[in-house]
Amino acid sequence: MIQWIGWLAGVILLATIARQVWTQWRSETSAGVSKWLFAGQTAASICFIVYSIALGDAVFIATNSLMLAAAVVGQAIYWRNGRKAEVAPSAAVDPKISARRAAPTRA
Repeated sequence: MIQWIGWLAGVILLATIARQVWTQWRSETSAGVSKWLFAGQTAASICFIVYSIALGDAVFIATNSLMLAAAVVGQAIYWRNGRKAEVAPSAAVDPKISARRAAPTRA
């Protein structure tokens, strides 16, 4: 019975992280996401996987392996969104400002 509590906790944790990654994917922005979030998650997941294997705990091995996969996907999306933001044209600039720049100046 106690194993089911562990599996439930793993599902809840994975659903939470998956939602963050999905939101980041759909919004095509990484605004508000620390560049260290997925790097830290990757490092922690690797350590927890090693620890879980040493304990022989299937719940933690599975959960932390999936968390590692989520971290890798999240990091890839973070980098993709960063590159998109760098190469995006200045269409996001306010049209009024763009029009003022294009207008001749008076001396």
